[in-house]
Amino acid sequence: YTTAAHSLARRSAQTALWQITQAMLRWMAPFLSFTAEEAWGVLGAAGKTPAVSRESIFLDGYVDLAAPDAALLAKWTRIRELRDLVNKDIEALRSAGQVGSSLQAEITLTVNADDHALLASLGADLKFVFITSAITLIAGDALSIRARTSNGIKCERCWHYCNDIGVDAAHPTLCGRCTSNLFGAGETRTVA
Repeated sequence: YTTAAHSLARRSAQTALWQITQAMLRWMAPFLSFTAEEAWGVLGAAGKTPAVSRESIFLDGYVDLAAPDAALLAKWTRIRELRDLVNKDIEALRSAGQVGSSLQAEITLTVNADDHALLASLGADLKFVFITSAITLIAGDALSIRARTSNGIKCERCWHYCNDIGVDAAHPTLCGRCTSNLFGAGETRTVA
């Protein structure tokens, strides 16, 4: 919701929500038949949506999904494990009253070469995956996490703490990313 109106990230989120809605309607149809049928009729009214292939939800089938990609599952399992460790450090800051949310934290994460390559593949989206305002990734021998309070100023739109708040004088409470998303070309996000 913080990306530009016609951005790939926004369209991707809309597509994901659409697919989830389609699946949930199919799943609930056997026991909430009238509700599912009404929702199906609204979502597929007058051919607005090509994803609805039948007039009634009971005439359409379930979606066939490809087998899960084992390498992709392993990648994101490891990323979530590392994110859980980082969140424990952020929670310690929260308990100490130094931050109210993870966006108030900046992280320095030292990881082994394999984890470094894995996390570096996320590029600038890494901070969005870890839900922090900034993250510094360092290759090292042992895992080390350092969470600290951000020195940045909170953007009133995205709530990230940044050093470029007010870079556009016409929008003194917005960060550069939000200004670009609202009034420029917008950011390009590929992972998160």
